[in-house]
Amino acid sequence: MFLIVGLGNPGIKYALTRHNVGFWVIDELAARHGCPLEKVKFQAYYAVGHVAGNRAILAKPLTYMNRSGIAVGELVRYYDVSLERLLVIYDDMDLPVGRLRLRPGGGSGGHRGMASVLSRLGMTEIPRLRLGIGRQSPAGEDRAVEHVLSRFFPDEEAAVHQAVALAADAVEVFLSRGLEEAMNRFNAKTTPETPGEAPAAEDRENRD
Repeated sequence: MFLIVGLGNPGIKYALTRHNVGFWVIDELAARHGCPLEKVKFQAYYAVGHVAGNRAILAKPLTYMNRSGIAVGELVRYYDVSLERLLVIYDDMDLPVGRLRLRPGGGSGGHRGMASVLSRLGMTEIPRLRLGIGRQSPAGEDRAVEHVLSRFFPDEEAAVHQAVALAADAVEVFLSRGLEEAMNRFNAKTTPETPGEAPAAEDRENRD
């Protein structure tokens, strides 16, 4: 059994914000594989079905972002999912819009949702897939919160929608061929609309 979790904030207010791209990838996978997220338990919406030839749980926590680990921990324990078969999908300000990055582990990189997951599970070696949402200047905590809770600009929309589809492709490869194959195939890929790579994005999460 695999567990694929997208992080985001529940509710209409946040549905189209940058912070919710993890939810968008789960929705894309659910639509592709006929797995509507109709179960409501463990503080999550989720579905159990077959994705890319493997039995998998697709889930979106019902808690707010900074408490995402509650749902992830409950699902891991209930379904006895080994952590190498868990994949957490979330947004990253230090990657440009349209860029993906898969990793087998590391710190939270300052992402509160991922920090909650790592704290709940008690380890950092958890596979993750990050989607770039870009960063606005000037930097700063207040500005960062405003940015992640904003919508994408019209000139970013093509890139982010392509990235969501590409991320769903990456999850399918993770499920069918493993994390290393998915990393080799998708970490170097960009969408046609992707701008240049943001500096220092590669190592940010490993410093935390």
